[in-house]
Amino acid sequence: MGGAPSTPRLGEAGAPPSPGAAEQMFAALVGEKAYPISSEFWKQLLELPLTLQWPRDRVLQACHAFAQNNYQTKHLAKILIHLVWCLQECTSTTSVSSVVYRRAINAAYISSIFLKFIIENAKADNWQELSLDIDKNEKGMEKFPAENTVEYFLMRGVLNYIGSVDVSPESCYLHHELLNLMLVLMSTQLCSGPSPEPKDVHPFIDAAMLQDSSIVVSVVRKLLLNFVTRPKFPPNGSHPVFSDDGRPGVLQRVGSAAANFVLLPYYTFNYLVSSTPEGATSQLADNSLLVLLVMIHYRKCISTNESFPSNNVYMGSDTNDKEALVFHENPYCKALNNAKDIQYDRADVEGNAQDGPVVRLSFASLFDALGICLNDESSVLLLYSLVHGNCDFQEYVLVRTDLDTLLMPILEMLYNASRKTSNQIYMLLIILLILSQDSTFNASVHKLVLPAVPWYHERLMHQTSLGSLMVVILIRTIKYNLSKLRDVYLHTNCLAILANMAPHVHKLSAYASQRLVSLFDMLSRKYAKLAELKNDKSHKVISNQMEADNIADDMSTELHIYTDFLRIVLEIINAILTYALPRNPEVVYAVLHRQEVFEPFKNHPRFNELLENISTVLDFFNSRMDMQQLDGEWSVDKVLEVINKNCRSWRGEGMKMFTQLRFTYEQESHPEEFFIPYAWRLVLSRGFSFNPGAINLFPVEIHLDDAPSTERKV
Repeated sequence: MGGAPSTPRLGEAGAPPSPGAAEQMFAALVGEKAYPISSEFWKQLLELPLTLQWPRDRVLQACHAFAQNNYQTKHLAKILIHLVWCLQECTSTTSVSSVVYRRAINAAYISSIFLKFIIENAKADNWQELSLDIDKNEKGMEKFPAENTVEYFLMRGVLNYIGSVDVSPESCYLHHELLNLMLVLMSTQLCSGPSPEPKDVHPFIDAAMLQDSSIVVSVVRKLLLNFVTRPKFPPNGSHPVFSDDGRPGVLQRVGSAAANFVLLPYYTFNYLVSSTPEGATSQLADNSLLVLLVMIHYRKCISTNESFPSNNVYMGSDTNDKEALVFHENPYCKALNNAKDIQYDRADVEGNAQDGPVVRLSFASLFDALGICLNDESSVLLLYSLVHGNCDFQEYVLVRTDLDTLLMPILEMLYNASRKTSNQIYMLLIILLILSQDSTFNASVHKLVLPAVPWYHERLMHQTSLGSLMVVILIRTIKYNLSKLRDVYLHTNCLAILANMAPHVHKLSAYASQRLVSLFDMLSRKYAKLAELKNDKSHKVISNQMEADNIADDMSTELHIYTDFLRIVLEIINAILTYALPRNPEVVYAVLHRQEVFEPFKNHPRFNELLENISTVLDFFNSRMDMQQLDGEWSVDKVLEVINKNCRSWRGEGMKMFTQLRFTYEQESHPEEFFIPYAWRLVLSRGFSFNPGAINLFPVEIHLDDAPSTERKV
């Protein structure tokens, strides 16, 4: 891969390049000689069919040579500029020739390979190795905007193409390569720490944040549409970087041979040779979603002694543990949060003019696509981002009559919690918590009856309400967490959802009612065990007083946590009995059947007030049972018959009215510390390889499926 000949030749005009000539072109690209941006070299290079076959050592040698010589040659900046010019040519005419597509795809493909190698191996925090400071007075640069940096010019060109050009059989491969390139360009984030700092430099994504609002809106809309429509690649299409016989060329060799070390794991090409159209359909949609998630969760941090831009920043509120952080507003996040339903735009109906361009798409199609794709963790994060940030979409979800479209996949994933990441469980629970803040939602889930729940294996569930299934799954998640994860945050979220639902419970099933009382029993036994252990420790003489104090503090903390859990469960049962008893005979039956579990807490100072209402209900129905003249033994049906009869005459005399528990979800003051690493974990989990030694965003020794507790900031 030594020095390049002064004038690389491809052979006669119109003739296919010989392997030796193509080899010369790549030797020139990575060599010491700088080719002017106006040189014919670039056109010839980008029109290569790229059918060379290189072994891994030569691939690595090429990357090292390119990175070393790029300081003088500026070839990276030049090929990126040529990429934008190719994209401009693609958008300037309605009929684009295959040669133009080939040049654009090759430019995106080649630049992404060398870019990724430089990013992974960069030593300077300001990315000097990229050498993007090109001489704008050079011949051929006349049409380059003088006020633009190369990174701004590049991002404007790439984003404008993605946002303005529809995916078609002709353009789909170029769209795909540009999405791959976007992930490479934004991967500088992987090299920064988990907390954004003013010193962090991310040249390409920072440039993306500065684009015009029209480009921002078009990109967010197109990425969402790609996710919704899942565009297909032509079943018999050929990719320009392949030779005519379909064999992968040098860049395919680059991707497959060196992926584990320096290059992208070019699964880009897996779909091209796959016989399954489903795989081809999903790849562009999946990458569109990953790019969108990385962009909407990015935060640019600036120093507090910099000038404070008007109406364009927000400040984190947690200033006790760290210096106050100031962030520029993310326009892509704002565009997603302001997206409107194309079929019903309230602002337009009310005659209010929109402030600038707005993303408009079918919420119905987005809702359906999410329902289909929620088994994918990236789709869960998108749903969270929408229901948390976009009030219009949240409202749309809440008024849908087919809530099972979203809730059934969510509940099935929680049912299989042992096979999910902790981050995914958090996201699912937070989505449910946000939805449960709405009383209409809580009422609707109990009116929707499911004919069957095929994935629930512990028992058959026929004609059960969606609300009853939610109660069962949430309690099951709590029990799983108690035995495996022991995560207080997860417990709290599950109980918060149940508490929000409680006053609106309607005809809770027998199984769900039993599970609710069983939950109290399980937590009460855990509480009693902790109280007994604490009491034993306090009577033992421990020589090390500091150790004794630490043990006592730990046990007091855990005991306090379980006290709070028990109180919330009692408040949930209280709310059902106080506000919805006539509609829930099965809950009354479950409380009657297991009434002994409440006895130990009747005189407990932390619980006695909450048990007064339960005692009132027990006294009322026990007395009605005693008044019955019964022939033979009591059966479940006979007990329920008495309960149903007396539920109708129940007036709630003697019941104390407590303030209803209402839990709401609020992001913590520095959500970026969770969401930026989480978005990139999702990218890596989908096959995007990156040098582990260069990753500082999260600990590389942690498996991608496991999030450290310090990142659990939602």
